Amino acid sequence: MSYVVESLRQLIGMRPSKPAPHERLPEVAEIYAEKRKERLTKEKLRVVQEGRALARDRHKWRNRRWVTLILVNLLFVVSYYFDVQLVEGALTASRFVGFHMADLNSALQVMLAYKHLVLNLVIGTSTVLVLWWLLGGRTFCSWVCPYHLIAEWAEALHLKLADKKLAKDIKFHRGARALFYVIFLVLTAATGYTLFETISPTGILSRSLIYGPGLALLWVTALLLFEIFVSRRAWCRYACPIGLTYGLVGIFSPVRVQYNVQSCHHEGDCRKACLVPHVLDVTIRGRATTVDTDIGADCTRCGLCVDVCPTSSLSFKVKGLDKVL
Repeated sequence: MSYVVESLRQLIGMRPSKPAPHERLPEVAEIYAEKRKERLTKEKLRVVQEGRALARDRHKWRNRRWVTLILVNLLFVVSYYFDVQLVEGALTASRFVGFHMADLNSALQVMLAYKHLVLNLVIGTSTVLVLWWLLGGRTFCSWVCPYHLIAEWAEALHLKLADKKLAKDIKFHRGARALFYVIFLVLTAATGYTLFETISPTGILSRSLIYGPGLALLWVTALLLFEIFVSRRAWCRYACPIGLTYGLVGIFSPVRVQYNVQSCHHEGDCRKACLVPHVLDVTIRGRATTVDTDIGADCTRCGLCVDVCPTSSLSFKVKGLDKVL
């Protein structure tokens, strides 16, 4: 149950828990005690450096994710332009070979706005609910959302500009996302309009790719410029309710990223690569309470930490199956 509580804490913007020493299992306390005694010899340093060098060349999960994201969005575009009717609609609401599918956050807004349930919407929502429950966490964000991919590229540009002192990284409280979530739901219920959909870069980009660009792209451009020059990944981290919706759904998912404290050198490369680094606070020396720890549901399952870890201390696991993905 601690996994569920910790996931909820992080999803609403609270800081990851910092466990007391007595909360660690005896074997974990022993591992940390042994690590405190260790001296980083030249040989061990060489092994670590070689592992990091190899990790820098590994992009397995990132490449899989980028290919999947691009293909999913291209499927909508190709289906529309060639009128093959394989996928109709956009990411917010669509039909796949005639079967209704609806984005969970969009469906929730529609239900609140119109104050009644539409059968097709319920069917479409149920399908998507099961899919993202299976995949877990905020998988939708990093594997399907078109804005996420562009923001990821914008983040790379931000880091280069920040190194040259040409960009800032103003941090806001992560709890702002939960506040925006409530505000959008209340406004939707009160006005009868799905207000978030008018400013959602996910929906705007999806519709622009399929039906052609519109003035709404100016809003998306402004968001990206803000993230490049003012606040790194601000929309995804501090405002977007979509990630919060999928994170809540994915709490009980069987697919998770798992951390092993025994093999970890605590060098911090994973947190530097992570799109939501707070979920990896458990990799800080002294933070783990169990030998193997599941990373919380605010994780986007992007796989960047798995790719970059020099000791393979992070891996994708399926609960109930003793198998690394």
